[in-house]
Formats: sequence, structure tokens, C-alpha cells
Amino acid sequence: MSVQKRKKRKGIILFFILLLLLGLYIYKENRTIGVTFVEIQASVLPESFDHYRIVQLSDIHDSEFGDNNLELVNKVKVLSPDAIFITGDFVDRNRYDLEQSLKIIKQLHDVAPFYYVTGNHEISTNDDDHIKTELERLGVHVLINESVAIEKGQGEQIAIGGIEDPLSSNLDEKEYVEQAIDKTFKDVPDDMFKILLSHRPEQFNVYVERQIDLVFSGHAHGGQIRIPGIGGLVAPGQGWFPKYTSGIHKADKTSMIISRGLGNSIVPIRVFNRPEVVVVTLRSSTE
Repeated sequence: MSVQKRKKRKGIILFFILLLLLGLYIYKENRTIGVTFVEIQASVLPESFDHYRIVQLSDIHDSEFGDNNLELVNKVKVLSPDAIFITGDFVDRNRYDLEQSLKIIKQLHDVAPFYYVTGNHEISTNDDDHIKTELERLGVHVLINESVAIEKGQGEQIAIGGIEDPLSSNLDEKEYVEQAIDKTFKDVPDDMFKILLSHRPEQFNVYVERQIDLVFSGHAHGGQIRIPGIGGLVAPGQGWFPKYTSGIHKADKTSMIISRGLGNSIVPIRVFNRPEVVVVTLRSSTE
């Protein structure tokens, strides 16, 4: 065999080895869960809510991490949250298996109160009323353009509100979100710390206009494929190279936290985009 042929053969072998290693890496990244810790400081947060811990689970899409989702359940238990937020796409319209996803709630309902809003996939199943009923039966706070007051200490309160996914309405998405937020917080004092659960991060400007203190969102799946130094490749409602796919986004008094989510839907894999549980600790600040 000539030197040139040996070099070509070695190159082909090296290529397939690298391809195999990349495949193994992607497989591992899609089957294991990362935990992202975030701290939010706010001067309007009552002192009794200092160190209040929230775990956000988003875009589960009927995925399973370990038998009966034990890998996910055990991660949440270790985090000892004060509240657990589910920010939409709890199920997947393409492989709808509500019972599988409900196992997560059943195993965690004694850990912390659940607060939930729909995503577009719940609405797309045309079974969203049944989904909400089953969640409520398990003690979940299903927020449908409404808010609840949480009290700690000497009567200090914050408001946790949630809006139904815009797919439930025939209105323009922006118009719907504006009206839904107004309805959600209509009886909440202006100076009360407001948390909003809303599936769609692309409506960030509306959340800022409505002066929401803290928003939890998902939907973008981290951009599905994340390009180092650039970010997500594509997201629903935002198209190519979307702006809102992960992390914290801030403007004026509003902070928005976007979970990269846990599951997949039409596109079955993520690249450089590990499934994520977000943990947010609230801090009262006088700065």
C-alpha cells in the first residue's frame, strides 16, 4: 500500500472515530439533566421572601429521564424548592402520554407547591381541559390568566400569575398577551412583587411594558442547536438565530428567565444544548 493510500485510510478512520465520539457526546447530553442556578435581587421583594427558592421545569414534552422519571424527580428533591413552576409544554402533541408526565407531579407533590401554565402543545392536543383537571386533582395551581398571592412573615405577600398560551385565542399574539397580563394582575397592587409564568419568551417587550418584576418562560428549547459564541440556531416564533432562547434577559425593572427545557418535540435531538432544570433564588435587596 502506498504512503498516500495509508494516509487516506488513516484519515477516514479518524473521521469515523470523531463522528462516533460526537454521536456519543450528543446522546449523553440529551439523556442527562443539567442544573442552572440563578439569583434574582429586587428591592421590592419583601424580606420574608429572601432566599425563596423556585425550581422551573419547562418543555417536558412527555420525556422520561430514568425509570418513572426518577432522575428528574431526585434532582428536584435534592434542590429543596419552596415552589415548582411548570412553564408549558408539559406534554407533547405528537406522542401524547399524560399519565407518564403526571408521574412527575405524583412523586413531587409533597416537596413544594406546583404552579403551572399551558404551552402550545397542551392546546394542540385539544385535550387541555382534561390536562388541567388532572393537574388540579393532584393539587397543582393551574393559572389561567389569573394570579395567587403568597404570604410569608408578618403578612408580606408576592403575586404569582400565569397566562394561557396564545394558541388558545384567535387574537394576534401580542394583543392576546397584553390582555391576558392585564386580566391576570388586575386586582394586584402596583407595588407588589409580581412573578409571571408565560410560555412565550418572544413577548419580552410586553412583559417589560406591563412592568412585571420576574418572568419565567420556555418554548425556545434553547434554540435546539447551540453554536458556541453565537447561541441558539432556531426557535418557534423567532425563526433563525433567535434572541430569546436561554438565560436571563433584563430591561427596566423586568427580568425574564428562559429555560432551555427538558424534552424535544419535532426535532428529536439537541446539540450543545443539555436539558435543563433552572433554580432561582430570590434575594431581597435595598440597593
